[in-house]
Amino acid sequence: MPDTVLDRLLRYVVIDTQSDPTSSAQPSTEKQKNLGRLLVKELLAIGLGDAHLDEHGNVYATLPANVEKQVPVICFCSHMDTAPDFTGTSVKPQLVRHYAGGDIRLTGDPNQVIRLANNPELNDQIGHDIVTTDGTTLLGADDKAGIAEIMTAIQFLVANPTIPHGMVKVLFTTDEEVGRGADRWT
Repeated sequence: MPDTVLDRLLRYVVIDTQSDPTSSAQPSTEKQKNLGRLLVKELLAIGLGDAHLDEHGNVYATLPANVEKQVPVICFCSHMDTAPDFTGTSVKPQLVRHYAGGDIRLTGDPNQVIRLANNPELNDQIGHDIVTTDGTTLLGADDKAGIAEIMTAIQFLVANPTIPHGMVKVLFTTDEEVGRGADRWT
């Protein structure tokens, strides 16, 4: 059974990928490569044989076209790092199953509450599952949620070869949160 977007998100957010604005290296923190290595392993397992991590921590892969006519190449791109504003260590995601409405108290710090009054868009999520931080760290959904969506979409296309598509490039970058994500693409 393939991983769902939720499975992937919960697996990715616990990997500390916090970037460092004071570092001149790229990636600004070596720990960003930990997620990169996992993504390469998963892309290879899905069947993207050229998946690789470059020296700057960027992940590249290609899903070949399955149509003969010339169509534009598209790129699914997301960033792996999390903001340096708050710790990315020991992330504990909180899963609210079948959200019933109202405020969401964060279990790791009960003083932290996502208030419906400040987030009226929560009304559109009634009955859905919601992932939040437990209140003690950043969740890192920016943009590990994007990575989870891209990985799931790629796996779906590989598993369903009758869906026609052109070449799809996959790119996961480092250091977007510190403004240097596109500095070292190869």
